[in-house]
Amino acid sequence: MTGDRKWATGAGVVAAIGAAAGARWVWRHQDELMLRPPLNEWTFTHMSLLLPTETVPRAARPSVLPRAPRPLDFTYEWDGARRTVADLHARTRTTGFAVVHRGRLVHEEYPGRFAGPDRRFQLFSLTKSVTSALVGIALEEGAIGSTDDKAVGYCPQLAGSAFDGPTIDDLLHMSSGAGGVEDYEDPDAPVNRLMRAVAGQGGTVLEAVRSVPPHSAPGTWFNYSTLDTQVLGWVLEAATGRTLAQYAAERLWGPIGAESDAYYALSRGLPRTAVGGGSFNAGVRDLARFGLMMARGGRWDGEQVVPRAWVERGRGAGLPHLETGALGEGYPEHYGYANQWWTLGGERRAFTGLGIYGQALWIDPEADAVVVKASAWPVADDPALDGETAAALTALVDHLAADA
Repeated sequence: MTGDRKWATGAGVVAAIGAAAGARWVWRHQDELMLRPPLNEWTFTHMSLLLPTETVPRAARPSVLPRAPRPLDFTYEWDGARRTVADLHARTRTTGFAVVHRGRLVHEEYPGRFAGPDRRFQLFSLTKSVTSALVGIALEEGAIGSTDDKAVGYCPQLAGSAFDGPTIDDLLHMSSGAGGVEDYEDPDAPVNRLMRAVAGQGGTVLEAVRSVPPHSAPGTWFNYSTLDTQVLGWVLEAATGRTLAQYAAERLWGPIGAESDAYYALSRGLPRTAVGGGSFNAGVRDLARFGLMMARGGRWDGEQVVPRAWVERGRGAGLPHLETGALGEGYPEHYGYANQWWTLGGERRAFTGLGIYGQALWIDPEADAVVVKASAWPVADDPALDGETAAALTALVDHLAADA
């Protein structure tokens, strides 16, 4: 019995040491684990439990989003087979989905395990398109003088960095000439240095932005970079004297009659800062409202919320290096880029906001259609999942457009 007790005690010590080592490993890799299945479905609807936040309050009088439910009896072709919307959700890990046609909510569902109408979804880089809308409003109001203004004129803390030179227009078109490849798998990529700073795992957000070198002359070459939009967010805050959350509440969320609070996730370290290129969290229905406002030329309930000309900028910049299929190696040929939106070209000139892990706000003004898709892909960027999503949403909007 004595030997058995010693063995049991020893085994218990080994188990305790193993558990402690495992706990330390989990702690060191917590951010990575929270972004992978099966945890990421929970993470993407509970960011407010993981990072500090600033609320974007819902409208005092929420607007009515009329409903006219109908089945989505369309199919799309992918990988040699005809597929349905149910296939799309299963294959691309949809968590929240809504379709607006002719101003009415015709379809809404939440396949995600933690999803629902009351959930706010982490939109990742779809945030960039929200930031763009706010910049357009600030320009119309005169808070920002011109898109030709240099960013450093509003953000003197960037003097001497690679962002000391690019204009606001350069930043809007992801053509700042600063930074590196947005490679989510490379630990030293600028976007990952930025995210570590946000998570409080090394340096400040400002230090991460200042750390990147120039790579080309501003305005000449497309290079998708969350740091460009981070600087845009700082320009907006400096110009308006408001935080992104405050300005979004006053100029966007309130005017469109949002029914639920949204929020920006903030950096853990001081000074707290919102990630203007990736930290907005909102409900599916309110994102549909935002999309519908953009589809209607920036108007909502008779009010011009975003200038019409600014909406048009998001449908195509008219610059050769930003045209559909011309963005360069590493970017899908079905996209162009303009004004913090991905453009789709073609006769209808549809455009979309996109976020990693499968977030999309698909807007086709000519078809009078908007599609919201929240997802929880297993990896940040997957060309096959993106390609299938684009094929499916194109087919869906074509189906709606053909409906007399």
